[in-house]
Amino acid sequence: MSSNVRVRFAPSPTGYLHVGGARTALFNWLYARHTGGTFILRIEDTDRARNTAEATQAIYDGLQWLGLDWDEGPFKGGDCGPYFQSEREEIYLRYFNRLKDAGHLYEDGGAWRFRSPRELVVLDDLVCGRIEFDLTNPETHPDITIRRPDGGWIFHFVNVVDDIEMKMTHVIRGEDHLSNTPKHLELYKALGAQPPRFAHIPLILNRDGSKMSKRDQGAAVGGYIEQGYAPEAVVNYLCLLGWSPKDNREVLDLHEIIALFDLPNINRRAASYDLDKCHWMNAQYLLHMSLERFTALSLPFIEKAGIPYGSDAALKAVLAIVQEKTKQLNEVPDRIRFFFTEAFEFEAEAVEKAFKVPGALEKLAALADRYAASEPWTAESIEATLKATAAELGWKNKELIHPARIAVSGRAVGPSLYHMMEVLGRERTVARMRRAVARFA
Repeated sequence: MSSNVRVRFAPSPTGYLHVGGARTALFNWLYARHTGGTFILRIEDTDRARNTAEATQAIYDGLQWLGLDWDEGPFKGGDCGPYFQSEREEIYLRYFNRLKDAGHLYEDGGAWRFRSPRELVVLDDLVCGRIEFDLTNPETHPDITIRRPDGGWIFHFVNVVDDIEMKMTHVIRGEDHLSNTPKHLELYKALGAQPPRFAHIPLILNRDGSKMSKRDQGAAVGGYIEQGYAPEAVVNYLCLLGWSPKDNREVLDLHEIIALFDLPNINRRAASYDLDKCHWMNAQYLLHMSLERFTALSLPFIEKAGIPYGSDAALKAVLAIVQEKTKQLNEVPDRIRFFFTEAFEFEAEAVEKAFKVPGALEKLAALADRYAASEPWTAESIEATLKATAAELGWKNKELIHPARIAVSGRAVGPSLYHMMEVLGRERTVARMRRAVARFA
């Protein structure tokens, strides 16, 4: 299915990508994919004093990590470029002169202002419904500036010009822009242009009801990348901030979200951001994703930590047994490090509890001897050997389980002991047990 729907995400590169901006980008992207339309990325970089290359890169990185591929824009091109406002000066001058020649502008202290027609402006918003704006009183609605004394352009003007030039059919943006819209509608009318349909989506609030700011925990998309969230989990969570499939489900496949997403289904009320809920959803995604996907997402963290995992097969065997308990991908290096080195650390408290008990090391030595002759080496047979050894010698299973876990991993908590020893292999398991006996005797 294809359509003439054209939507855009138009961030200013003055800081990191905020989850509010990411949610706006996502809703635009979802609507474009739902309708078979076009999603455009436009960089609104007219604020030269605050724009940075790092912030622009953060926008690219964040959108690409979320999987929000754009059809036109930087690196993609398109028929309506350039896609940086800083490169569109000639276009703005052309529209400026049109307004000036038609008598819509006047100079005020070196700045140029748009002369409001002082009318009642009506907006039929696709989310908020019909809204009337009374702009007849200049005291409450002064004429807007569109060009500064230094020649710099004001957001209201260039935003409208770009949406006309780029043939936008819909503008989906945050509710905080609602008060700007009647001013923009005046500009569309003065330029003789058909305005796009507007859809103002609800604000994102903290759990205490305050507006989510850039300083709040969970606000930066880059933080989710660094902490090891699965991008598909974050996308799923963000889409539920102001939209729902109307059947109380929360974990949704992206293809299903695209099929169900439509502007009339966006909620009118503000969305409450719950970082704990996002964290829970991430754990669900990590738990149920394929081992191949879990491996691909874990690799950057493993490689950054410098873990010498050897072969892909060896790494996958380890990841298969730690995946179930992993809540964030940045935990993975610490969870797997001891598999790939003999120089792992022992937790002091775990050593005290497991090895300082009278007879503990003797029992560990006896278990190592049994394992040295154990066949076959599977999780089931490893478990059976441990229990048989305990029963034969009149011990409790836990008197062998805890010392064995500390001996082979150095820690009291980890993946299934028997699967852990199966992956380590018989020789390394026995060697680690005997080394622990010698070291802590």
